[in-house]
Amino acid sequence: MGRKQSFTETELLDTTKQLVLEHGYDGFHLKLLSQHLSGARSTIYQYYANKEEIVAACMKRVMSAVLDKALAIDEAEPMDALEQLLLVYVEESALHQLLGNASKINTANSSAAARDLEYIEAGHQTLKIQLSRLFERAQQNKDLRQDIPLPVLIGVFFNLIDTPNMLNIPTPAWGKLLFQMWIGGAKS
Repeated sequence: MGRKQSFTETELLDTTKQLVLEHGYDGFHLKLLSQHLSGARSTIYQYYANKEEIVAACMKRVMSAVLDKALAIDEAEPMDALEQLLLVYVEESALHQLLGNASKINTANSSAAARDLEYIEAGHQTLKIQLSRLFERAQQNKDLRQDIPLPVLIGVFFNLIDTPNMLNIPTPAWGKLLFQMWIGGAKS
């Protein structure tokens, strides 16, 4: 007797995210996914037609969540906005790793996956524009050093996201600490 459907689309996408991050796109397959869900493998096909659609939908969902949070930030004070934006990126630090697999998705057999990837690319551009705008305003306000080129400031800012939280500090406090380290440096 087969297993009955007992997982939601949210659970499906959460599990997909976890497995793609653990095994990479190439190591992710529907059999592996079904082993981590409490329902029958055939239930997956009630939501998505194939691996490409599932992974693209997962990526779109993560991008959508990041966009919602990032675009809700009040940009009146660029440095405050940058700190809030860093927290958004730290909270969803796997976004970059997850989206690194987007180029591996073959959209030839899935118009749904192609649409999701178009959304992801547009979202990436929106985030890039927001970040550039905030950095430029912060530099114009002389909140950031003028002698360091903007691409360097942005690059170091992004590298903060991948800093391991070895002390297991709660994410909001960790994001604040990283921002303070970035803005103040390590000198006494």
